[in-house]
Amino acid sequence: MPADPITDAEKNAAVAAGWTLSDDGTAIEKTFEFRNFVEAFGFMARCAMWAEKLNHHPEWSNVYKTVTVRLTTHDTGGLTTLDAKLSQKMDSLAAS
Repeated sequence: MPADPITDAEKNAAVAAGWTLSDDGTAIEKTFEFRNFVEAFGFMARCAMWAEKLNHHPEWSNVYKTVTVRLTTHDTGGLTTLDAKLSQKMDSLAAS
């Protein structure tokens, strides 16, 4: 079953939390900085577990202590509630 489109409130909450809306409005993006590679990789591992639970997988990359994330729902060609949920979870995991 496809996810519901993201609401304006969810989109605004993501932007308020430091996510950037892509130029075409179909994705949100954020760069996370950690103290070192181990912390960055640990963050990615914790996020991967949640991505599996949600069956929603990020586009991301890691260079040393930096993790760059782009969330979009390819099935719908834009943002959905899955992106809002995963972005909130990622923010929570980065803060812990």
